[in-house]
Amino acid sequence: MTAAGHVGLQRVYFTCNACLSGSYAGDLRLGVEGAQTTQARRLICLAATSWSFEGAARRLREFCGLPVSRGTIRNVADSQAKRVEHWQIDAPAARQKFRETSGEIEFETDGTCVNTDTGWREMRVGIFAKRVLGEPAPPESWDQRQLPAPGARYAFAAIESSADFTARWPQVASRLGIRSRDRIDVLADGARWIWEGVELHWSHADGALDVFHALEHVAQTAKALYGDRSPQAQRWNDRARDTLLAEGWPGMSRLIDESRVDAVRAPQRDAVTALERYLSPHANRLRYAQRLAEGRTIGSGLVEGACKQLIGRRLKQTGARWKVPRVNRMANLCALLYNEQWDTYWAQAA
Repeated sequence: MTAAGHVGLQRVYFTCNACLSGSYAGDLRLGVEGAQTTQARRLICLAATSWSFEGAARRLREFCGLPVSRGTIRNVADSQAKRVEHWQIDAPAARQKFRETSGEIEFETDGTCVNTDTGWREMRVGIFAKRVLGEPAPPESWDQRQLPAPGARYAFAAIESSADFTARWPQVASRLGIRSRDRIDVLADGARWIWEGVELHWSHADGALDVFHALEHVAQTAKALYGDRSPQAQRWNDRARDTLLAEGWPGMSRLIDESRVDAVRAPQRDAVTALERYLSPHANRLRYAQRLAEGRTIGSGLVEGACKQLIGRRLKQTGARWKVPRVNRMANLCALLYNEQWDTYWAQAA
């Protein structure tokens, strides 16, 4: 199977008289592996990362005239994903762009659930990025400014324990040329496993609690205090948002104490306490006004987008149900495309 369809191939099989091992030497010269050439495998893997295996088979037949079964697509993608994993670890070309790109080092991480043969499991996603600083902005312009896009990004994902996943962070960072004492700017939601991992591996790292998650908790508290869509709830929400962005934790701590006066019912008191418990562990990560003035991001939108584009678009399709080792390998293949390493990898594979 070639990128242009089936081609008849005759070649000689050579056997070593001493050890009796053998191979088709012509396959190596022609880039044939099993029954596919390198370019055919590339097309198959591209289709496999874009659609279900059944959908990939239909589209390869329609777009390219390649009669490939869904089983062949699954096996080729799985086999190639193993090679991608080794390439990302061993090949200098896999990290060259990131090393050569200038900018501040960011790290964002999150999790999203994927359906497996053992039920829904959390697939954890991590992204290293380099981004030059943007223009300074005041707190009132937090949602209107345009930050520069990352100059380089490197994503990785797997279904594994939080301890195993966080242990990979410094390993991946080292491969990307990030030294142990380099400044790393961490952005994430309030999940405990994330910030415990940061404290364990990068105690010197700077960081910010994703502002959208923080504001979501603020909005929930406003509803609990004054009712959904009431004018009082809107006024309190606006005040809390402005206070959070301009003053961080000191301002929010004062506002929370003031709000206890109106929290006369148990659900209201619980909501105020829940907001305090969510924000207080991140007191040093709520310095949004300072970060805005420095031209830094205050949201973890990069990893939120990756959870949708890298994971959700392919691995959470309707009816998909994966074996954990296979979905982890497919995540590696999808990450190759997301990281903009697709051409680099296949150039060396040719």
